[in-house]
Amino acid sequence: MIFTFRLVSDEVDNFKREIKIDATGTFLDLKKAICESVGYDKGQMSSFFICDRNWEKEKEITFEDMGADADQDVYLMDECELGDYIEDEGQRLLYVFDYITDRAFFVEMTKSEPGKSLKDPFCSLSIGHAPEETVDMKAFEAGIDAKAAAAAIMDTDMDEDFYGSEGYNDDEFDVSGYDEMTEEKF
Repeated sequence: MIFTFRLVSDEVDNFKREIKIDATGTFLDLKKAICESVGYDKGQMSSFFICDRNWEKEKEITFEDMGADADQDVYLMDECELGDYIEDEGQRLLYVFDYITDRAFFVEMTKSEPGKSLKDPFCSLSIGHAPEETVDMKAFEAGIDAKAAAAAIMDTDMDEDFYGSEGYNDDEFDVSGYDEMTEEKF
């Protein structure tokens, strides 16, 4: 069976890649095909995350065992065949290629072709330029600082001077002599 995966990025408009790969291929084969299609270093630490329909991460398949707790299962790219984890068309994955800034491609299996096989994966569609593999950390930190400053401005203490006093005086709400129907004083 041949799978077709579509990749998009939330960083770059008009970026799209489609990778065709045999279902017996591993996640490492898919990683290599993705890296080739975008010009990234194939040896960099990365992970795939199997996601639900809302892109919520469910299971991590990583490039290398980073010494997780003994009670946690570790799924390695070179040991995991795609067909064992990809259930149907529409299956969503995240391919995290930059751990420091948590940058990723959104990957979706868009087509399966039963009864066909493919020796080597390849990029069948390439539109636009991929985001840079790494970001300038000074620019990234400046962006974080700017967001933190904006959040701090929005999170200023709104005390009673802003909202008025915490209590109220019943005399302030004297409705005697007021006709609610006509909204006139009498």
